[in-house]
Amino acid sequence: MNTTTVPEFQHRTVLLDEAVDALALDGARANGVFVDGTFGRGGHSRLILSKLGPKARLIAFDKDPQAIATAEQIKDPRFTIVHDSFATMREALAANGVDKVDGILLDLGISSPQVDDAARGFSFRNDGPLDMRMDTTRGMSAAEWLATENEQTLEKVIKEYGEERFAFQIAKAIVARRAVEPISSTRQLAGIVAGAVKTREKGKDPATRTFQAIRIFINKELEDLEVGLTRAYDSLAPGAIMAIISFHSLEDRMVKRFFASKANVEQPDRRLPIRAVDLPQPELKLLAKMKPSDQEVDDNPRARSAVMRVARRLPIPEGA
Repeated sequence: MNTTTVPEFQHRTVLLDEAVDALALDGARANGVFVDGTFGRGGHSRLILSKLGPKARLIAFDKDPQAIATAEQIKDPRFTIVHDSFATMREALAANGVDKVDGILLDLGISSPQVDDAARGFSFRNDGPLDMRMDTTRGMSAAEWLATENEQTLEKVIKEYGEERFAFQIAKAIVARRAVEPISSTRQLAGIVAGAVKTREKGKDPATRTFQAIRIFINKELEDLEVGLTRAYDSLAPGAIMAIISFHSLEDRMVKRFFASKANVEQPDRRLPIRAVDLPQPELKLLAKMKPSDQEVDDNPRARSAVMRVARRLPIPEGA
């Protein structure tokens, strides 16, 4: 029995109605099989369940034990929660007797409760232990990583995952500080970064990019996304829809390129004697790119960087 206590932090699901509407949960599709790859605090999952028919199934994933504890409060026979990354989707679906699904939703990034809970170590605004793990039951914390990693790798991670132009100075400052004392709190790290970053965009904390970079690295977010996109695509039935919400450019570029690789198929020279049925066919149809409305951003500033991309799996042409 899971006895994890879930702290009371508010979470406002970004693009809630738009994402669920994108899955087209009507007609025969209402009794299909769907996946919420990032349960969070269940905003999308609960709305999906409210629209599904009695024979439908919803299988959700999350790495965070607190999210799992919240999910276990949903007493609905149509609902299954998996304590793992959506990158394990293919194996988890098979274990639940599912081969193909009718829709997949991924809401990437971190949830507001993770940011607002100082004990999780994600925020530079609230002092707390420097943890940053989404799954606190496994893996290395940010503090442990910063204590042991070499300067070159620190710089590489901060530069590539945070798109931080002062990565060299920040890595050097981290190594110098840890030689004097352990870097164990978010306030310590934020102070080190602030001392190393000479200029920053107006209204943006100097530590923003570094905290993002370390969080992405510690949780293998981009690796999970790269694997998860392929696993998710392989699980789509013909006509199935995939909707993905990302919150920073690294994620969105990966999603955009993956969708484009399946939707935009290079054609051979028209002069070659190839039957139409034998020509390479697109496997995805791009349906939408959407951002939060001005009203949603006013109500929830954390939504401002969100981008949702939606695509549908095309059927295999007859004779192909």
